[in-house]
Amino acid sequence: MDPQIAQLVDISKTQVAMQARAEMVLERARWASQVFHRYDRAKTMAIADAVAQAAHAKAAEYGEWAVRETGFGVAEHKTIKNQLSSIPLVDYYRDWNFVDPNMDERTGVIEIPKPAGVIFALVPSTNPISTLYFKVLSALMTRNAIVISPHPAAQKCCIDAAKTLAEAAMSAGAPEGVIQVLEEISLPLVDEFMKSDKTDVILATGGAPMVRAAYSSSNPAIGVGPGNAPVFVDATADLKAAAGYIVESKSFDNSVLCTNESVLITVSEVAASLERELTRAGAHICKEGEVDSLRKYLFHERGFNVESLGRDATWIAEQAGFKVNRNTKILVAPISMIGVGEELSREKLCPVLGYYVANSVDQAMKQARALLRLSGAGHSAAIHSNDNQTITDYASAVEAYRVVVNAPCSQGAAGFVTNLAPTFTIGTGFFGRSSVGENVGPQHLVNWTRIAWHKNGPALSADDIGQLKHPGPLPKAPADGVPGQGRPVSVTSTAAGAAAPAARDDLREQIRLIIAEELRDILKD
Repeated sequence: MDPQIAQLVDISKTQVAMQARAEMVLERARWASQVFHRYDRAKTMAIADAVAQAAHAKAAEYGEWAVRETGFGVAEHKTIKNQLSSIPLVDYYRDWNFVDPNMDERTGVIEIPKPAGVIFALVPSTNPISTLYFKVLSALMTRNAIVISPHPAAQKCCIDAAKTLAEAAMSAGAPEGVIQVLEEISLPLVDEFMKSDKTDVILATGGAPMVRAAYSSSNPAIGVGPGNAPVFVDATADLKAAAGYIVESKSFDNSVLCTNESVLITVSEVAASLERELTRAGAHICKEGEVDSLRKYLFHERGFNVESLGRDATWIAEQAGFKVNRNTKILVAPISMIGVGEELSREKLCPVLGYYVANSVDQAMKQARALLRLSGAGHSAAIHSNDNQTITDYASAVEAYRVVVNAPCSQGAAGFVTNLAPTFTIGTGFFGRSSVGENVGPQHLVNWTRIAWHKNGPALSADDIGQLKHPGPLPKAPADGVPGQGRPVSVTSTAAGAAAPAARDDLREQIRLIIAEELRDILKD
C-alpha cells in the first residue's frame, strides 16, 4: 500500500475542529447555567461556601505549585492571595443579593437579577490560582457557568484547582458542567471560545494583546489594562511607615501584582530621610552604574525582559551584574526623568522601583500624572501624606480610578488592606480603555430587569414585590436504563474535545428532563 494512502490526516488543528471543541464545551456550560438559574439564594450561597472552603483548604498547596510551575513569585505570598480570594471573598459579598428581586425605595422600581449565563475566563500566569478562585466564586455567587482558560505557563496547577472546585460545587448540589477548564491550550482555540455566540461574557485578565482580542471578539468583555502605579511621599508623611509599606508592597509576591508601586516620587526636602528609611526597611538604593545595568537588563528592543518577572531582588541584581545584601527585598533605581526616554518609568512586574525626586509638590503631581499617561492609565496610584488637601489634589490630578492612602498599593488597590472591593481583576475604565472603572466583582456578572410603574400611580413598598419561583435542581430521573443515567460525568471538558459519547448522552438526558418538566407544567395549566 502506498504509505501516503495509509497516512492518517490530522485535522485536529483545523478551524472547524477548534470550533467544534469550543461549541461542545460551551453547550454544556449553557445547559448548566440554565439549570443554575433555577436555584434560590440559600442553595446558591451554600454552593459558593462549599467551594470557598475547598479553595481555602488547598491555598498553600496551590501557592507552592504555582511557583514551582511558573518559576516566579513567592509561595507564601501566593498562599495569602489564594486564601483571601476564597472564604473572605464570599464573606465580603454575603449581604449582596444576586438572586432575589429588590426595590429601589426612592423610585419604587423593582429589579430582578438576570445572570450573564456562560462566562469565558482568561487566567494569567502571574496570579493564576487566586484569579481562578476569584472568577469561579464570582460566577457561582451569581448563578453563572464558567469556562476557565489557564495561561500555558500555569496550566497544570489551574487544571487541578478547577477540578477541585468543580467537584466541591457538584458535591454541594451545583449542576454538572457549571465549572469547566480547558486542558489543552492554543490561541486559535481560545479565539473560538471568545467569538462564539454561546459565550455571554469574557472576563479577560492577562496581557494587553489578549485583553484587546477579548474586546474585539464581538462578545461583551470585561478586560483590564496594565498598571504602572506612582506613589507620592510628601513632607507631611510618616516616612518610616511609608518606607515600610512601600517595601512590603513592592516585594509582595516579588511584585507580580499589577497594583504594585512602579515609581516612587518624593520632594527634595525629605529625600535623604526617606532613603534612609527605605534602606532600613530592606531596600537597596542603586548607584548610577547599577541603575544603568538594571535598565539594560530589564528592557530590550522588544520591551520588558520577562525573565525577570516575579524574580527576587538579589537574583535580578546578580543578573544585572552587581551584588546586594542577601536580605535585600527591593531595588530602588533613581531616575532623572519620567517619560518615553526612561524605560525604568514603565511597568516593572519585579521588585525594582523607579525613584524620582521632585523640586516641589506641584512638580511631583505633574510627574505622577505623566507616569500614568506613559502607561497604566486608569489603574492605580498611591500617596503617603497627612495633609488631606494634598491627598485630594493628588487624587484629582492622577488619571487613576484607585488611589491608596498610607497603605501598601499592591494589597490596597486590590481591596485586601483597604475597604475597596477585593478583586484580582482591576477595571481601568475610560482612561485605560476598559468597560469597567472599578474593582471587578460578581456584581458585574449580573444585569437587572427593572419593573417601573406610572409616576402618578400608588406608592409601593417592599411587601408589594412578587416572589420569584426557584424550582431548584432538576429531579433525578429513575434508573430505568436510559443511557447516561447513574454514570458520573467528568467535571471538565478537554480542549481536545475528547469528552464525548458519555458526556453527550448525559447532556441529552438532562435536556430531556428539562423538556419533560416543562411539558408537565403545561399539562397542569
